[in-house]
Amino acid sequence: MWRARLGVSTHSLYAWIKRYSKPQAERQQDDDQHAELRRLRAELKRVTEERDILKKAAAYFAEECG
Repeated sequence: MWRARLGVSTHSLYAWIKRYSKPQAERQQDDDQHAELRRLRAELKRVTEERDILKKAAAYFAEECG
């Protein structure tokens, strides 16, 4: 079968069909949404790390003072 010759899985084939059967504007919107989601996840990770550092610092200084 041609899929085996090309080394393309059925899943990849259907993913390509699903992606490229959409109009260009809709594909661009999907790409923009994925980029925004990646940005927001990175920001959430950074803010969570900052919060955890501040919690540890507050606990440390509370222990030092009291």
